[in-house]
Amino acid sequence: MIRVRSVTPADSAAWLRMREALWPDELDSLADDVRQFFEGTLAEPMSVLLAADDAGTPLGFAELSIRNYAEDCATNNVAYLEGWYVEPHARRQGVGAALVRAAEDWGRAQGCTEFGSDALIDNEISASAHKALGFEETAQIRCFRKDL
Repeated sequence: MIRVRSVTPADSAAWLRMREALWPDELDSLADDVRQFFEGTLAEPMSVLLAADDAGTPLGFAELSIRNYAEDCATNNVAYLEGWYVEPHARRQGVGAALVRAAEDWGRAQGCTEFGSDALIDNEISASAHKALGFEETAQIRCFRKDL
């Protein structure tokens, strides 16, 4: 059985380890983000959900925020899946779906009527997972930046 709950300070090490697996190019800031989240000084994510098995072993997480704009959404109060990760050994067992269902409930509780997410343009596994859970793909974009 999969249980989804809000992350607690006791989950810090597991959440950080999974964040590092999801975002290996951002290792410099991930631990500080976890610390700031529990201190209440981090603006995003607004909420973090953790999925665990019956023994309490963390299997995945979802980081959530509310955006005033999300691609192809009609409202300015969109629940947003900022980060979504499931441990490789637990994939395709309903963990990701449980996290998304709980995230949808969180969004509804915040007064949102739309739920947005994104994935890198070449991440076909994530795109398939999103589509399997009822997301519709609305756009593919490339983002650019330049130092000034």
